[in-house]
Amino acid sequence: MSFDFAQDEVRCRWEVHLILSEVEGYGPSLGRDMLLAFAKTYDVDFAGIVSNIVYIRWLEDLRLAMMEECYPLPRALAEDVAPILLETRIGYARPLTIQDRPRGRIWARRMERIRWVLTAEFVSDEFSYATAEQTGLFIRLSTRRPIGIPQPLRARFAPAAPP
Repeated sequence: MSFDFAQDEVRCRWEVHLILSEVEGYGPSLGRDMLLAFAKTYDVDFAGIVSNIVYIRWLEDLRLAMMEECYPLPRALAEDVAPILLETRIGYARPLTIQDRPRGRIWARRMERIRWVLTAEFVSDEFSYATAEQTGLFIRLSTRRPIGIPQPLRARFAPAAPP
């Protein structure tokens, strides 16, 4: 995980590596800082290109890892709270193959009282494979009604206010 405090758009930018093949030798220094995503044979098409649906799975992994930083899903559920997605948009810039080693990055672009907008990108050192934007909110499970963004998430990931 790396933090980039120089970004004007966000106070805290966070990177999670998504590796498409088995990695040996990662140890305690990486801990939960690294998410591993293994491409399966069903993740690629006949031309060897990773399916678009895999990006949706990776977005879920990134979002849950982001929550894990300060408001883990089991805690949210115990507090009768659940995240809900309202919209996902992805722009695919370059085909991703099973040999590629993309990194997934995600950050909060906007947090309103109830809604949040996350931006993600899947990149390598040379290429941008895709960018995505997700809009969502949180609900009280018992009532199915929207609630404000939980304070631990707002405190940790809310974009910095413009000067």
